[in-house]
Amino acid sequence: MATEWRKCSVCKQPIHLGQAYQKCSVSTCRKNAYCSVKCWDVHVPILNHKSAWAEENHAPKTLEQDSQDKPRRRIVVSSSNSKTIKSNDHLPHDTLIVVSKLKNYIKAKADMNTSADVSDILSDIVRLYCDEAIEVAQSQGRKTVMARDFNLTKK
Repeated sequence: MATEWRKCSVCKQPIHLGQAYQKCSVSTCRKNAYCSVKCWDVHVPILNHKSAWAEENHAPKTLEQDSQDKPRRRIVVSSSNSKTIKSNDHLPHDTLIVVSKLKNYIKAKADMNTSADVSDILSDIVRLYCDEAIEVAQSQGRKTVMARDFNLTKK
């Protein structure tokens, strides 16, 4: 009697231990399993993959093997130099705000003009939020900053 390993991400049919299954070649989509190429093909237009292919894999033969084969979480370690450098002199200090869009928004919202120094202040605020989000992503062992890393609670 075969034991169910996972369910197909599209049709929800069981994928049994030791059975062949399809996996998407796109790195952000790799945790999904598909029972056939037909099911894999259904998800491609939905997720808008540009160039992807189905990779055939085999489910583990036992549940114990599955728990041993789980990928280890990557831990990102900052270099020792980044801990000692407190200055941001080496970072670009460009304007991070699209000034014309900002002025248009303020004009449309409140029929007010916008001073030239507002974009510099807002760029500094964006940098602070980004710095905090970078720390959150690093503490979770990721090298990608995601929307969930930003703490945007209203004050």
